[in-house]
Amino acid sequence: MLTLLADKKYRAAFAYVAALGYSGAHGTDGFLPDLCLPFIHATRSDASHLADVGLWKQCSGGWEINGWGEFQQSSDDAMARRKRAQEAAAKRWEKEKGK
Repeated sequence: MLTLLADKKYRAAFAYVAALGYSGAHGTDGFLPDLCLPFIHATRSDASHLADVGLWKQCSGGWEINGWGEFQQSSDDAMARRKRAQEAAAKRWEKEKGK
């Protein structure tokens, strides 16, 4: 990231941050399809800069955010956690309702 900023590639740096949000919100586990670039305010040039500094890896159909699995829960894990939380909240609600 610092390399991008030092080279005044601010748009690519912003695209990286937006890509983190996009992937988390859409449960893509760090995969960024080609068609998402406009939604994260990126161009193919920005994607190339991100790949050059090792933040993204080009793959079939788009890019992968390098290191996503090391720092983020997988979509399946996040969904399981959300389901457990909802079930616990429902139990608390039923308990409170019964008082």
